[in-house]
Amino acid sequence: MLYGQSLPWRIAIRTSSRNVSNSTRSISSISCTNRLHATTLFTPRIRHFSPRASPLAPAYISQFSTSPARRKDAPKDKDEPEEVVEEAKEKEEVTESAASGESAAVEAKSKGSDSAPANEGSAGSSTDGKESAAASGTGGESGGGGGGEDGKKGKKTATGKALQKSTVPDIYPRVMLLPVSKRPLFPGFYKGVTVRDPNVIAAIQDMHARGQPYLGVFMTKDEKYEADTITSLDQVHEIGTFAQVTSIFPVDKGPGQLTIILYPHRRIKLSALDGQSPVGGVTIAEAAPVEPELPEPIPQKPAKEEAKEKKGDVVASFEESAVKGTSKPGTSVATFDPTSMIRKYAVTIADVENLSDEPFDPKSPVIRAITNEIINVFKEVANVNTLFRDQISSFAVSNSAGNIMEEPAKLADFAAAVTAVNTGETTDLQEIISALNIEDRLQKALMVIKKELMNAQLQSKISKDVERNIQKRQREYYLTEQIRGLRRELGIESDGKDKMVEKFKEKALKLAMPEAVKKVFDEELNKLAHLEPAASEFNVTRNYLDWLTQIPWGQRSAENFGIHNAMTVLDEDHHGLKDVKDRILEFIAVGKLRGTVEGKILCFVGPPGVGKTSIGKSIARALNRQYYRFSVGGLADVAEIKGHRRTYVGALPGRIIQALKKCQTENPLILIDEIDKLGRGHQGDPASALLELLDPEQNNSFLDQYLDVPVDLSKVLFVCTANMTDTIPRPLLDRMETIELSGYVADEKMAIAERYLGPAAKELAGLKDVDVNLNKEAIEELIKSYCRESGVRNLKKQIEKVYRKAALKIVQDIGEVDTPLSEEKALTEEGKVAMEESKKDGTDVKETPENIAAETTEIPRLGLDVPDTVHVSIDRSNLKDYVGPPVFTADRLYEITPPGVAMGLAWTQMGGAALYVESILESALMYDSRPSLNTTGNLRAVMKESTTIAYSFAKSVMVKKFPQNQFFDKARVHLHCPEGAVPKDGPSAGITMASSLLSLALDKPLDPTIAMTGELTVTGKVLRIGGLREKTVAARRAGSKMIIFPEDNMSDWLELPENIKEGIEGKPAKWYSDVFDLVFPNLDADQANNRWKDDLSKKKKKKKSEKEEEDDD
Repeated sequence: MLYGQSLPWRIAIRTSSRNVSNSTRSISSISCTNRLHATTLFTPRIRHFSPRASPLAPAYISQFSTSPARRKDAPKDKDEPEEVVEEAKEKEEVTESAASGESAAVEAKSKGSDSAPANEGSAGSSTDGKESAAASGTGGESGGGGGGEDGKKGKKTATGKALQKSTVPDIYPRVMLLPVSKRPLFPGFYKGVTVRDPNVIAAIQDMHARGQPYLGVFMTKDEKYEADTITSLDQVHEIGTFAQVTSIFPVDKGPGQLTIILYPHRRIKLSALDGQSPVGGVTIAEAAPVEPELPEPIPQKPAKEEAKEKKGDVVASFEESAVKGTSKPGTSVATFDPTSMIRKYAVTIADVENLSDEPFDPKSPVIRAITNEIINVFKEVANVNTLFRDQISSFAVSNSAGNIMEEPAKLADFAAAVTAVNTGETTDLQEIISALNIEDRLQKALMVIKKELMNAQLQSKISKDVERNIQKRQREYYLTEQIRGLRRELGIESDGKDKMVEKFKEKALKLAMPEAVKKVFDEELNKLAHLEPAASEFNVTRNYLDWLTQIPWGQRSAENFGIHNAMTVLDEDHHGLKDVKDRILEFIAVGKLRGTVEGKILCFVGPPGVGKTSIGKSIARALNRQYYRFSVGGLADVAEIKGHRRTYVGALPGRIIQALKKCQTENPLILIDEIDKLGRGHQGDPASALLELLDPEQNNSFLDQYLDVPVDLSKVLFVCTANMTDTIPRPLLDRMETIELSGYVADEKMAIAERYLGPAAKELAGLKDVDVNLNKEAIEELIKSYCRESGVRNLKKQIEKVYRKAALKIVQDIGEVDTPLSEEKALTEEGKVAMEESKKDGTDVKETPENIAAETTEIPRLGLDVPDTVHVSIDRSNLKDYVGPPVFTADRLYEITPPGVAMGLAWTQMGGAALYVESILESALMYDSRPSLNTTGNLRAVMKESTTIAYSFAKSVMVKKFPQNQFFDKARVHLHCPEGAVPKDGPSAGITMASSLLSLALDKPLDPTIAMTGELTVTGKVLRIGGLREKTVAARRAGSKMIIFPEDNMSDWLELPENIKEGIEGKPAKWYSDVFDLVFPNLDADQANNRWKDDLSKKKKKKKSEKEEEDDD
């Protein structure tokens, strides 16, 4: 493919072939005169060659002819005879001068262009970095014409007359080497090259000014090589072209670049790099002892023919005419180094030799067949690709003249030169330039031009497909616009997109958007107005604007900060929880004074069923705020908090933005439930995402990934719930204000059941107006024998079960035939019809019938009224008929505790629980028995350590207080914690275990009404524990009258409500000695010292048989 057809230097070369610059010849004359040498100069063989700027112009079809160069007749002017005579005289003088040895005044490096016009006014640019696109040219006008000052009358010196005709030397053994990348140069076709090396630029400008603008151009083996010089022969290919610099112009990109237009003349072979040659050069005799070929005399032309050659236009020819010179026999011929004037530059100079094509038979059928195939491919490419049409059409027509068949070598070069840069591979093009066998060259050229055809066909197919799609869309768009216009004219409907844009604008006017959000809104709205509804981006932008306008920017609900109103609401919804209600009232009082309650994040922590979620809803009702709840239990996707990016299909904002859309206010109450059960997966860590959301210092500019605009959440009241704080990340817990909710005691459960749970369960069972009474004794029995957990959720289930059983009993007693509870009275008219259709349907219930619409209705039945004569009373005596036998039959596990049993207290997720510790003696004490400690009861690591500490401490107590009691020195003790299926862990059972072991060692039972909790050290220090409130509730539920706790927890004890501490005496302990005095108040020291004395004094009696067996061992 041809490139650069519209470049400025292409036009300059095409137009400059008419006239040759006189200044070029003048410079050549001056430079040659200055470089005269005393010795006989090297005179190269000169062949005339006239390159053309455009080889494919239709006006010059004869450019492919192999006949000698011919010039067209030009109009004669009145001075023609004198010019012809003068030119003839000049020719004779040149010939005589060469024959007599006076040619020493003429330098072998005579400037000229027998193949390229020397027009320096042309302009060009490089298109591919190192090389510009290949600009083809197969001929041009001769560099020496008859116009200008040189054609005028007047006598000139022999030297000046000889320099008037510029020629290209046949032999040029040493040239400056210029490496090019990606594409080689083909003889007869122009090419622009960009040079960046300052030395190479200076050398080329010097050679061009001196009239010797010849280079050896070789393609590099590395396509990425960008330097203008080489250091090794391995960096370039061996075969290149001998090229002439026809034009030079600077590049606009920078002062350090130069674009040169090269015209390749012939193929040359790289012999060696001449990096060590002296500045003066070497002679032919030194370089090679072969005598040079003496040039033959230049034949004289008739004056008339010479005049025609001056005046006429040039007919392009690929052949160079030989210009021969003469010299006297026996004259020694020395070599002048043509690169001597550029030795001062750091450039690459190389020795080269000319290459000639191998002889071939023009009538060979293979060559003729390949030639015809190449021409046919040219025609096909011209039909497919319009860029080829003007250039190749003239070539295809010239095939009928037959002269192309005589120039297959030039045709192969032409085919390679016109291929696109990316079509011909670098190796393929180099193989063509290196091929001297014409048949081989034609084969390779055919392969390259075939690739060009395939590329052109593919481009044509793609172009047609795109054009077809565009035409279809344009047609659809045109028809759609016509339909819209007609509908608007008829008033049927307005433009949907315009209407949508107006709707968004109306929404935005009602909102107080911040400036940043307003700017984004305007940009997206402008984008929507210019998008087509069929575009995929249209729906994305519309959904985004829809979300952006549905957020209540600047819209807040009127809050109620009345303390009396808040107290009324909280008491209506919850019984007890005085400390929690007080904290909420404090929160509301601050808001009343400040006017807002922003910047607070509350977290309710407590066991299940104590009302954490419901109290959050009560706060929203008390403050007159909108309420939104979502649970994060098991949440593992960050996008649920921060939203998806808009690039995803089905993207949505996070739950917080959805809450604002649902509540339509900027200050709702958002309840985040189960925050202690957050998950974590490959989609991110939601707990980390909540750090920004729940931070009062950051959530005033919360950034959702979908909206991508800052949203102010500082006015939102966040309330979180959790069962424990252990699983909440510390940074997240630090941002929240924790309010603990303990479990309910029996009287609180009774009040809750009577005021809330009972009426709700009765209405849910359909017994709202029916005389069904669950009396107080029955509720007490439920709390005592069925529901001992901290919360009231299980109590609610049991009460609902009681009323469901009562409803079933009422229906069974009244009956369903001809009674107020008959089925016919319950069905509505529509329900009866649907029932009849269902009876007709024989389809299995697992399959959906075809007439399902006829079998369904909106309200199929109504509730029935129970007669007033029905009376049901549920008390303690008949409660088991409704809920079954009691689960708990006693208040505590031991009514009377044996020695070695102590009641401890534990905290669980369900609240507090009584935890008994049992210790027994595994075997009887003997004089020679060995001590040991065995533990069971599903104890975890921390509790096992507490067991070891308690065992060691108990032994130390016995040693100090009762040294004669050697129980632990001989006893095999087994310590157990009941309910082995329940895992147990924690350090708070230390004093309980020590008390159990000491009770066993002293053989002294403990008071069953004493419960204790506290961590024990090996020195007897009692450390602080947690969950004292829940443990106190559990102790009261177990019937304890005294609770022993660490002295450090005294503040927690004082904060407990009086109803929880009622009937329980709290005893703080700092050291275990305080605990010992409480659990063993009246201990007899002598009895304790001598308790196991008799047992330990007994020796084990061995039988005779056993003794004999030991002797045998």
